[in-house]
Amino acid sequence: MGFLTLIGLSVALAMDAFAVALGVGVVLPRMTVRQVLRLSFHFGLFQALMPVIGWFAGLTVQKWISAYAPWVAFGLLALIGGKMIWEAFQEEKALREHRDPTRGLSLFLLSVATSIDALAVGLSLAMLEISVWFPALIIGLVAAAFTATGMLLGKRIGSAWGPKVEVCGGLVLLAIGLKILLEEIL
Repeated sequence: MGFLTLIGLSVALAMDAFAVALGVGVVLPRMTVRQVLRLSFHFGLFQALMPVIGWFAGLTVQKWISAYAPWVAFGLLALIGGKMIWEAFQEEKALREHRDPTRGLSLFLLSVATSIDALAVGLSLAMLEISVWFPALIIGLVAAAFTATGMLLGKRIGSAWGPKVEVCGGLVLLAIGLKILLEEIL
């Protein structure tokens, strides 16, 4: 696999992470460097690990993974996106100030949901008999960079437009999940 092809693949895989990070940047009332680093690290880590897992899984579980992966990704993104939209309409300011999608279960679910398509990349690399290690590293680094950029842009947009953009962020997550699902169905 050529380096330009690998960069293109990495950027394509990072688009979901970028879009989700934009939404996360919008919902955080006050963003810290720690939150940016935490989300970027986890998204990059999961984007790097999923191709490795897919590569090791190889052809034996390809049918099982490809059959359910889009549904899992859609479910996770719909859950988080729906929660963001619901919380955007909450009157209680206290609820808004205490949520942090860069921690706990939300962090894990977002990390899995944005990286599940990288499993297929790992399976493809295994079928093509290409080593997964260097591509996984590049995929992870690109995803981490796109995540940090998305969060910072999301914060700028969110500061200007508030809860309306939070609803849009939730809708983006739902749209990404639906896109993943429709690509599988169609």
